[in-house]
Amino acid sequence: MVISNKVVVVGLGYVGLPLALLAERKGHKVTGVDTDQSKIDLLKNKKTPFTDEMVTDFLPASKIELTTEFSCVKNSEIIIICVPTPVYENHLPNLELVINASTKVAEQLQKGQLIILESTVNPEVSESVVLPILEEVSGLKGGTDFYLAHAPERINPGDPKWNVENINRVVGSFESVGLEKAVAFYESILTGTVKRMGSLKEAEAVKVVENSFRDINIAFVNELARSFTRLGIDIVNVIDGAATKPFAFMAHYPGCGVGGHCIPVDPYYLIEHAKKKGFDHDFLSLARRINNDMPHFTVERVIEGLNDVKMAINGSVVTVLGVSYKANIDDCRESPSFEIIKLLKAKGAEVRIYDPFVERESNVTDLESALKGANAVVLATAHKEFKTISPETYTKAGVKVMVDGRNALPKNEIEKAGIIYKGIGR
Repeated sequence: MVISNKVVVVGLGYVGLPLALLAERKGHKVTGVDTDQSKIDLLKNKKTPFTDEMVTDFLPASKIELTTEFSCVKNSEIIIICVPTPVYENHLPNLELVINASTKVAEQLQKGQLIILESTVNPEVSESVVLPILEEVSGLKGGTDFYLAHAPERINPGDPKWNVENINRVVGSFESVGLEKAVAFYESILTGTVKRMGSLKEAEAVKVVENSFRDINIAFVNELARSFTRLGIDIVNVIDGAATKPFAFMAHYPGCGVGGHCIPVDPYYLIEHAKKKGFDHDFLSLARRINNDMPHFTVERVIEGLNDVKMAINGSVVTVLGVSYKANIDDCRESPSFEIIKLLKAKGAEVRIYDPFVERESNVTDLESALKGANAVVLATAHKEFKTISPETYTKAGVKVMVDGRNALPKNEIEKAGIIYKGIGR
């Protein structure tokens, strides 16, 4: 039998909102808090502030209380903090939202409550930043009067298989009571497993390590892509060939850049934290530099393609298809498309931007307008709509060059249509 808790979720974004809806479906009484009044108004009108199929499915019937006020914390048993943890322009970790949320929660904190931080942070943030705020502002003692746990979020927007309910989770705390309370909560809402970590620091390190792992492997294949471009080797065929080995190889694929709220951000949290402790993560730093440079390489491919048809990039019309960081969602955080657009404009190109999921960032209203008269096209996001465009459509629109930034298009068919094809490593 699942015990029903009064749960407050702080931050109703890509992580907090699906979690709040899940907790409600599993029998908990949930209140959602967000400082963005416009978002609260949208949710009260049963409108989703971002593209997420599970949110779209379950929001209409939801009875979650929605507010911008933190006074609801007083009457709750579990408070879950799900605010973003971005980096500044100089890549230093930005903990402002975590600090602000922790302070607001602490002002309402009561004895016996469990606070869970889901925001991704570097090791020691829970103990050295969040815990002191909770204790100092509330006047209560952690581990005695209240409990603190860390369960780094795991969500993969747009994934038809893995979602907030079935992805395995890890939980850490600085004492056993809080750990067991947190594990019991997650076991009450998940179909995936919950692993107990040995400390808050271990739980914090898990998320940073798993995303750094992906960043490193993507950097590896991105570097191979740049090398194989010169060597005349198709990187996609090579990776698919290597993937036939049934052990010790995990396929990662190159692209025009790494985006999202995790992979291009989390490694910096570990890099900067370790630096303060006297250790330099050369490997992680190199991976970040390689992946950050992929928009530059993509623009180089545009220039090469235009040169092949005796055209200069200065004065050419270049259409960028997609500004969200991954296919079939509207999340633009850290999207490499913006750097590609910036670089193209700096080279003198007239840039058209079209994304059916992100109208606010598009400067044309439809695909036909985006393609007509374009000299070159850059596929920056592999939305399903873009993957089904026929080569003839490009030919009729006058497109001379296709730069496939996601290696998602039929290279041979495009070339047969008389269009110059440039992929990332193909």
